[in-house]
Amino acid sequence: MNLKRSLFLSCFFAVFLLVHATAFAEMVSIRGDNVNMRSGPGTNHEILWKIGNGFPLEVTQKSGSWLKVRDFEGSVGWVHQGVTNKIPHAVVKANKGSNRNINIRSAPSTKTGTIVATATYGVVFKVLSKRDGWVQVEHANGVKGWIRGDLLWGA
Repeated sequence: MNLKRSLFLSCFFAVFLLVHATAFAEMVSIRGDNVNMRSGPGTNHEILWKIGNGFPLEVTQKSGSWLKVRDFEGSVGWVHQGVTNKIPHAVVKANKGSNRNINIRSAPSTKTGTIVATATYGVVFKVLSKRDGWVQVEHANGVKGWIRGDLLWGA
């Protein structure tokens, strides 16, 4: 009986830690344009691709001043901590592979919020606030509005 209880508590604790770590994953955003995403923690590693200002990333590991990160599509690479910041950003994850737009609204509601602009898959926004499942955003071109949170990654 004691062994079963210990095993149960151990499993429960492990699942709790996994859920807790996932729920509170550290997010960073890129600071600067044409930042190198590398295959490993250092400038001697291959450049996989370049990413732009504000692009949100989830930190999965740290090695010195290097961060192993995952983007909204699940791609993984390394960036130097010095080219990141904690200013929250989000990226449109809806409608991959299509030209369909999502709506950016004047208020956090489909009933009272008029459409002020639209955006497509992969567009990055600065996160200003959150309310009732909606995210208030600002684009680099100055457009501000509200987007349903389930259409974004990183918010």
